[in-house]
Amino acid sequence: MSKPIRRRQLLAGAAAAGAATILHRRLAAEEPAAAKDAAGDLPRIDYHNHLDNFTLSKALDVARERGVKLGIVEHAGTKENKYPVVLGSDEDLKRYIAMLEGKPVFKGIQAECVDWMTVFSKEAIAQLDFVLSDAMTFVEKDGSRVELWKAEKVKIADKQDFMERYTDFTVRKVAGEPLDILACATFLPAVLAAEYDALWTEERMKRIIDAAVKSNVAIEIAAWAKLPRPAFLKLAKAAGAKFSFGSNGRGQNIGKIDYALEMARQLGLKPADLFTPAPPGKKPVQVRKFA
Repeated sequence: MSKPIRRRQLLAGAAAAGAATILHRRLAAEEPAAAKDAAGDLPRIDYHNHLDNFTLSKALDVARERGVKLGIVEHAGTKENKYPVVLGSDEDLKRYIAMLEGKPVFKGIQAECVDWMTVFSKEAIAQLDFVLSDAMTFVEKDGSRVELWKAEKVKIADKQDFMERYTDFTVRKVAGEPLDILACATFLPAVLAAEYDALWTEERMKRIIDAAVKSNVAIEIAAWAKLPRPAFLKLAKAAGAKFSFGSNGRGQNIGKIDYALEMARQLGLKPADLFTPAPPGKKPVQVRKFA
């Protein structure tokens, strides 16, 4: 979908890149005292928030009350994904970015399933601050999509077979897509949740962690789901992984990252261990090679 870039577009892109860099520096410089974690001086940034029917102004009010800086995401991908809003073209993406432009938030998308890049150009994706995705829309052997968080839709005959395919699926997403953040890693459908510790073997966890470290994809500490659990997080820290905080917040739940902060304290995370958006020209979609 990429088109040749004309000289005028190149100059405009350079100006936009410079503006984006200035905005990133300003966001960091303006980090309020309340947006630091007193235990470890950690930036309190929640990269996983949805506006849905909440206005951006209200979201910023809630965030200020919690002393949290926000990343805003919208679902993005093909129209097979069923959400109130699904960004499905460069034009959709540009309107979304324009809505957030100049606001004290990081601009992101929640990329859906495995074919989301078919509806966007690399140039459009590069205008975002970050791309977040998860493995919770799972592709079955017959190509059908299974929304793992919807208990009534999940049928699993062989637990071990599912876990192997689910682990492989997660690894392929991390290694094969231009992601910045892997959200809610190790989530299990309700039918398997009680067996979390047995099913998430060290070998399976390490496969996902190794892929994330190799591809420089941060692992979200998902406050809303209290995932991943400490065993996974300890392995990830030992492997040199980066982390981000995410509430999956909507409405008054925006910016609720208490679990993430508690895990960060237990792990002894430092600011250098946390994700920060790549500068213009260094986005995953610009620097990583994909088949």
